[in-house]
Amino acid sequence: MNETAFAQLSTLLSGLILFFGIALLWRRSLHAYIDAFQWQSAVLAALLVIVGYFEQDVELYLVAVIFFVLKVIVIPRYLNRLETRVGGEREMRPYVNAATSLVVSGALVLLAYVITRPLVMASTLPTRGGLPLAIGLVFVGLFVVITRKKALTQVVGFLVIENGIALMAVLGTFGIPFIVELGVSLDLLMGFLVMQVFIYHIHGTFESIDVEQLNQLKH
Repeated sequence: MNETAFAQLSTLLSGLILFFGIALLWRRSLHAYIDAFQWQSAVLAALLVIVGYFEQDVELYLVAVIFFVLKVIVIPRYLNRLETRVGGEREMRPYVNAATSLVVSGALVLLAYVITRPLVMASTLPTRGGLPLAIGLVFVGLFVVITRKKALTQVVGFLVIENGIALMAVLGTFGIPFIVELGVSLDLLMGFLVMQVFIYHIHGTFESIDVEQLNQLKH
């Protein structure tokens, strides 16, 4: 694989990863949120393999395997179990509706291009074309967390932010050291377990996973 083909493929896969992030904004089913995150993680794992192949870096293969097992198999399985136990409440009335969310997500991606333009122009890495897409994914994930009411949906948004950071790391550094990704994965798993307990407490107290119910605690 020559450098031009690799650069185009990495940008294409980065765009696909961003697409699955934006897909969260027009879906309402929690199961659809989990599916989008799962597919996004699978494409990101494939990108890690491609970067490892181009760089001849065996460590990136190990990172891709850990990434795939954790984010494509383990976490989606736990999320589906959570959905079953607390009920599959749909995001019927998010703080920002779907149409407006899509417009805002487009603006966030444009903002990411503006912010990263000096970096992209200064970089000589073949993966530099995907950097604005990675930053855009972080912005979109944060937007999901802020504008959605269901706790489980916000957890998925948090996981999308982490995917965006991982994408930014692999594109911006042309690979992720194995020990760094292992540490990040363990932190992610611990954070996810804490969020799982948080969701169970919300559901047990209010029989709902709508975080707006927490406002009742003020009265």
